Amino acid sequence: MANHTMIQERLAFKRKALEQAREAYLALLSGGVKSYAIGSRNVTRLDLPQLEQTIAKLEKEVDLIEREQAGGKPRRAVGVVPRDW
Repeated sequence: MANHTMIQERLAFKRKALEQAREAYLALLSGGVKSYAIGSRNVTRLDLPQLEQTIAKLEKEVDLIEREQAGGKPRRAVGVVPRDW
């Protein structure tokens, strides 16, 4: 398990990445630009669905890290298969 400092660093990084992804999405959506660069990645207007997936993924990761920081455990999925005996 990561210590408190590492969790805060990861959370700050993911929040910054999420903010940049949202800025790129809004810039592409407004039509003001046709492409946008995030770090070493270039995103074009046609990549809006991919950018939406990236934003959704980052939002989930931020939620997980915040839950971990608050002391909660990550969610676990459990499947139940009903059987007729």
